[in-house]
This record gives sequence, C-alpha cells and structure tokens, in this order.
Amino acid sequence: MPELPDITLYVEHLRRRVVGETLSRLQILHPFVLRSVEPSLGSLAGKRATGVSRLGKRVVLTLEGEVHVVIHLMIAGRLHWKAPGAKLGSKRTLLAAHFDHGALTLTEAGSKRRASVHLALGAEGLAAHDPGGVDVFEASSSEFGAAIQARNHTLKRALTDPRILDGIGNAYSDEILHAAKLSPIKWTSRLSAAEIEALHAACKSCLEASTARLREDFGEGFPSKVTAFRADMAVHGKYGEPCPECGDPVQRIVYASRETNYCATCQTGGKLLADRSLSRLLAKDWPKSLEALEAFKDERRR
Repeated sequence: MPELPDITLYVEHLRRRVVGETLSRLQILHPFVLRSVEPSLGSLAGKRATGVSRLGKRVVLTLEGEVHVVIHLMIAGRLHWKAPGAKLGSKRTLLAAHFDHGALTLTEAGSKRRASVHLALGAEGLAAHDPGGVDVFEASSSEFGAAIQARNHTLKRALTDPRILDGIGNAYSDEILHAAKLSPIKWTSRLSAAEIEALHAACKSCLEASTARLREDFGEGFPSKVTAFRADMAVHGKYGEPCPECGDPVQRIVYASRETNYCATCQTGGKLLADRSLSRLLAKDWPKSLEALEAFKDERRR
C-alpha cells in the first residue's frame, strides 16, 4: 500500500501538472470505483484544478467550487500520468482525469477492487473522509504520546491505525519500530516517556528520509513502480537477510496476508516472537531465541 512518502510524491508531482489547469472530463472506466453520487460526474467538466493535497493515505484533487475528488489507492492502486492522446492502458485502468496536456489515471492490480474514488463538496464533505489520525510532523511528543496511548494496542497496530496516526502503514511501521529499537508487540500503555520520544523521532526521521530518497529517485519524472518493498529498507521485506545494524537475520510474524518484519537482537532482546502459522504447528517445540532457532534449523537439515 502506498504510504505517506509515496502519497507525498504523488501530490507534489500532480500539483506541478494540474493546478491551474482545466479538467475536461473525469472518465470512470469501471463503475465500482466511484463510491458516491453527488456531485455528479458531469458537473466536474470545465472546472479548474485549484489544489492537490494528501488526506491520510488518500490523494485529493480539488476543483473550483470546493469540489474534491478523493482517491484512496488501498493496497494495489497506483497513479500514472499519460501524455495527451496516449492509450489509457490495460483493463486495470479504473479512472482517467483528462486535462489538455495529459491525463491522470488510476490503476489497480489484482481482482479484489479495493481502490475507491469519492466526490465531496466543501470542507465538511472532505472532512467526512478524514480518518482523524495525528500528523507526526505537526504533533509535539506529548501530543504524539497521548494519541498512541489513548487506547492500549500493540505498537504495530497503533502505528498502522489511520485513526491514531496519519499516513503510516505496514511497510514504514516496520522501519520505524526498527529505528526506535522497539518490539512490534509491545503494548502502548507500557511505553516510557523516553520510548515515546524515540518512537516519535523515528516516525519523523524514517518518513522524511524515505520521502527525500523518493524525490531523488524520481526527479522530475512522475512516480512509477511505487512499491512497499525497497532495497534501502532496513527490515521490511527482508526476512532472513542480515539486519543492517547487528547482522543477525531479520525475523517475521505472518498473520493473514500481512507480514511484520523485525530484528530480534535490536528490538526484542533476542526473543523470537510467535508466528501464528509456524508456532501453532510446532507448539512446544517453537524456538524462543535466535540460538534455539538456528539449532532447530540444524536439526532439520540432518
């Protein structure tokens, strides 16, 4: 799922391309993607784009008259910029916003069709799509701490809940927790003041650094190949690879379709966290430390 750094890049590039330009047509290629009926699609034609902004993990295109096109990419949605007259692409293309000098398109891989587009009118209509999470860059450490400790959750859940924090998902939560040297399953109620400050600082530094790298990678070109798995990430998507801090192998917890990556040495004092799929199978034989895990693997190789 595109997260804050990716969405920020989309917003910056779209601002340069569409603000001040007139939307000739908002074309819906798959009816399911449009989840609202007012205002009507036809009423958008001929309106000038006045802004592009980020609302959590959503991209908002604002037109004259405070009409907002709210695009939620979900897991597999991606944005593209097409030259005038270019083919819109494959059956994955769900929407195209046409301007004289090009078109913004929305595609979605797979068949689950989770990406969505809502049309909203005015500040009140737009606010209805705001999950309400705290912006880690605008919040003080005390405000950040109050947000994540308002309810007792694991850190992984607190970081990825859009009602608590703004724009962080599965990938960057792994990176943030590794940078803060905190366990993904530590309860928010058990955080010390120092740990809250470290976590807040890690949120800002990880997101700022990733956004800067993306700006450098794409330059003036519209962001392409947006992915949750990047070579410069420390632990996310790096199961079995050496941790860049200590060299020990990165571990994982798998639940449903989501994977949490962490370093046991840096984040959990060497303790292996129970993986629901494997620890249920092994039951009492589940290794509790890196040393026990290596011994278990050696035994299986014999």
